[in-house]
Amino acid sequence: QETLVGKYGEGTKLIYELQDQGGELLALRYDLTVPFARYLAMNKITSMTRYHVAKVYRRDNPATTRGRYREFYQCDFDIAGQFDPMIPDAECLKIVHEILSDLQLGDFLIKVNDRRILNGVFAICGVPESKFIPACSTVDKLDKVPWEEVRSEMVGEKGLSPEAADRIGEYVQLHGGLELIEQLLQDPKLSQNKLAKEGLGEMKLLFEYLTLFGITGKISFDLSLARGLDYYTGVIFEAVLLQQEKQHVEEPVSVGSVAGGGRYDGLVGMFDPKGRKVPCVGVSIGIERIFSILEQRLEASGEKLRTTETQVLVATPQKHLLAARLKLISELWDAGIKAEMLYKKDPKLLKQLQYCEDTGIPLAAIVGEQELADGVVKLRDIATRKEVRM
Repeated sequence: QETLVGKYGEGTKLIYELQDQGGELLALRYDLTVPFARYLAMNKITSMTRYHVAKVYRRDNPATTRGRYREFYQCDFDIAGQFDPMIPDAECLKIVHEILSDLQLGDFLIKVNDRRILNGVFAICGVPESKFIPACSTVDKLDKVPWEEVRSEMVGEKGLSPEAADRIGEYVQLHGGLELIEQLLQDPKLSQNKLAKEGLGEMKLLFEYLTLFGITGKISFDLSLARGLDYYTGVIFEAVLLQQEKQHVEEPVSVGSVAGGGRYDGLVGMFDPKGRKVPCVGVSIGIERIFSILEQRLEASGEKLRTTETQVLVATPQKHLLAARLKLISELWDAGIKAEMLYKKDPKLLKQLQYCEDTGIPLAAIVGEQELADGVVKLRDIATRKEVRM
């Protein structure tokens, strides 16, 4: 449990905690990033590029229609190591862009910001440092609720002054590209802040690399992006699917974020007894969320999806031929062919062919008494009903 607690900010209350019989305090992992950081520290690894697909657990209120579950798969991609600024970060964004394009999920936007820019904004707006993280998690809600609500939470719950909240509002509602970065670098107050200036300088660099990768069309520098987790230290990003124009779907799919990530330079050091740091940047793809969209698409299109990869069904037309089927299927399996048969001693031929139609198996290999006598197999193409003896 102590591996997980204290790394997620407000997310901590969503960690599943358990006690084993010995009374040891245990917990289920909340993401794949913290375990990765712990792994690097324990094995003294200072440089690594890896991806990882696995389950994570959150004690959340599930909303299955929106692809929000308590147990779900994530796919993480991370680059750990001491490298020059923004080169690995740009690659992570390139990967998200590639995945979302290849899956043809429709129009998407990758929002990018930097924790240092955000903290700089809070600082020049008069927010005390102790309130940076609470303010962050409130700003993060801007994509779901209007500014008025975010402002009242800042003032009412997080204890910021109304003036500070209004000043923050002027910044966090901005979004754009290189020209906005240039504009903020000229901002008299913001450019005086060391953190913000550093963040903006690197953001400019990032956009130059993204231009070279040819993906800036889908990327927006968005000052409202905060990401609720405590461990981010620099650039942060989140990919959202944009609402499709209603295409004969009663209920448009609103799934929000399908990928997110950022730079977490301090996390590995938290697990290292000597506090040795390994800078890291990574991205997490919400597999389950993407699946729920793909499933809804499929349903709307009325297409049938094959649920098996079986290439051929071994079938018999008469009774007492189970032995022939077992011998033939064994040969096919040994040859690396994906074959199936019905688990019945004497199935009817029609039933076997119907099974092929239902599951989309393209071929049936039929052995009857005549075929056995002639030493042949009859291969039937299910779709065209053509047959050849071989």
